[in-house]
Amino acid sequence: MTKQFKNNIKILFVCHGNICRSPMAEFVFRDLVEKKGLAERFYVASAATSMEEIGNPVHRGTREKLRRYGISTDGKYAVQLRKSDYQKYDYILGMERWNITNMMKILREDPEGKVKRLLDFSDRPRDIADPWYTGNFDVTYDDIMEGCQALLECITKREGKERG
Repeated sequence: MTKQFKNNIKILFVCHGNICRSPMAEFVFRDLVEKKGLAERFYVASAATSMEEIGNPVHRGTREKLRRYGISTDGKYAVQLRKSDYQKYDYILGMERWNITNMMKILREDPEGKVKRLLDFSDRPRDIADPWYTGNFDVTYDDIMEGCQALLECITKREGKERG
């Protein structure tokens, strides 16, 4: 692990299979911080709570939706959340309550309060629907964008207070 990585803010987005919502959040957040010139301050990844999709690429619907915004998911394959991830990440963010339940089965405990839903950072905390079932990648994208923007705002405010 490089010194730069140690100093980065580390975020892990988590959903059931790591092929729809969590990789969408990973790549949307990366795009946001890159456009704001903050990419070097973050390490962003995503994972699954289940083993069902491990090794599979990002779902076609997510790839197509992100491609419309010039965001590529090339090289991303589903991986599973591990208990050891708790020590590696500052934020471990599920997409819905069911994800949180399954994340806690893997992580066992959350003494530092790292585990939350992505939209818990927004003005309207709620679950993000799984487009695997709904087929609606547009609504999922809008919710993820809302959550990622709120998360980034929260982090930058916190960073400003810590520095000031």
